[in-house]
Amino acid sequence: MVEKLSCAAIDLGAGSGRVALIDWDGQRLGLHEARRFDTPRGEDPETGYQCWDLDAMEREIRTGLSAAAATARLDSVGVDGWGVDYVLLDAEHRRIGPAVAYRDDRTRGVLERLGARLPREEIYRRTGIQFLPFNTLYQLAATSEAHPDWLARARHFLMLPDYFHARLGGAIASEYTNATTTQLYGVVHDDWDDTLLELCGCSRALFSAPVAPGTILGEAALAGTRRSKITAPATHDTASAVAALPLQPGDVFLISGTWSLMGVESERPLLGSVALRHNLTNEGGVERRFRVLKNIAGLWLTQRIAQELDVSEPELVAAATHAPAWRAAIDPDDARFLNPPSMVEALRGFCTETGQTPPADAGALARCALESLALSYQRVKQELERSSERALLRVKVGGGGGKNALLNQLTADACGVPVEVGPTESSLIGNGCVQLIGLGALSSLDEARQVVRRSFDTRPIEPRRGVPDEARARFERLLERRGQALETASNTSTDPGVTA
Repeated sequence: MVEKLSCAAIDLGAGSGRVALIDWDGQRLGLHEARRFDTPRGEDPETGYQCWDLDAMEREIRTGLSAAAATARLDSVGVDGWGVDYVLLDAEHRRIGPAVAYRDDRTRGVLERLGARLPREEIYRRTGIQFLPFNTLYQLAATSEAHPDWLARARHFLMLPDYFHARLGGAIASEYTNATTTQLYGVVHDDWDDTLLELCGCSRALFSAPVAPGTILGEAALAGTRRSKITAPATHDTASAVAALPLQPGDVFLISGTWSLMGVESERPLLGSVALRHNLTNEGGVERRFRVLKNIAGLWLTQRIAQELDVSEPELVAAATHAPAWRAAIDPDDARFLNPPSMVEALRGFCTETGQTPPADAGALARCALESLALSYQRVKQELERSSERALLRVKVGGGGGKNALLNQLTADACGVPVEVGPTESSLIGNGCVQLIGLGALSSLDEARQVVRRSFDTRPIEPRRGVPDEARARFERLLERRGQALETASNTSTDPGVTA
């Protein structure tokens, strides 16, 4: 008789975090949310940086674990979260400096300054990572420039999930999938890259050898004398989400949330000139499979619009569903949308600047944002096809954005291929699956995906209507505009924005 197991999966998002129970009965998985919370962020009083409130996050995590432990025996606990942000610890494991949030503008211009010292082609050859101004490489370089004393006192570098594993009682350790996202990890020689560590002013001694997903890091005391194993999942949330998607040949995955991550799973990294030109990233996955993907500004756009207009996101999507189609478009990856004071004004200003009629109301604003995202997905799908030299025949959507029916239909229409949605809670499910692999309950990623397919429903969506040629042409002109701006920026050594 197969022993029933329960794992606590903690999924930290930049907007909200969740603690959920992943139950395994030997045949199927179950998911029960124990707690959901807004991810606390605020301004650091000493530096003025936008920072994560780690103490408040830990309180929320422990409250969620207590709620989960009250309903089931927890055999294991694991944390996943977004990438690039980190914590520095001293020899006594005390924090040094705040945990700065990636949307803070302290990295402005750092990408260009480092690129002048080591060509971007060489950085890409070493790491295979997409150039984004908030990558860990540039964040650490910004710390080295402004606060060299923090690095001088530090003895440990940890990504956020690694930090919380340590706080719960696990060993100080770096997990592989998140380490590969930092643009500090050598994708070919499979270790931290000494040249890049030196480039950003860091000592190699800060960085421990990464452990594989499924590694047991220690034990956590959660309720009285009850103890649970701490098992590292794929700690990068996208790696956990992809692990839960039952991918087949010809599939392109789309993890849809605050960010959109679109890519393919590959046995090898794609490091050629075509991949570099398209700014694709090669991140590590479970069982050393690579996630060849691209970061795209996601539902952050509509989240901010809803917040500013004081409406719920479902209400905003409903309004967008009834708004006129294909009237205006934006380039979602333009730098102005990264963290503007007003997303509404940023979107309207972009339309005015590019000769389009600005969206007048909430529905039109959201429709413009969602249609632009769908066109971005179509463009990235084409780039992935060119780089991988294979046709992509279906989009598999995971993440909370899978609940956005309008965006899913627009994605099918723009990409011209069927879309399969689900499971929407892919990060939590993938987190739990990797923990179960670590516990020996599941044998492999392939078995885990078979279990996911029989445990959770998916929803097929067929293309219904094409995108008007004029709308596609308008969007292409917007991307050409950014390309011209990037070329100008590279010649004048200014910050080109989100994607370099």
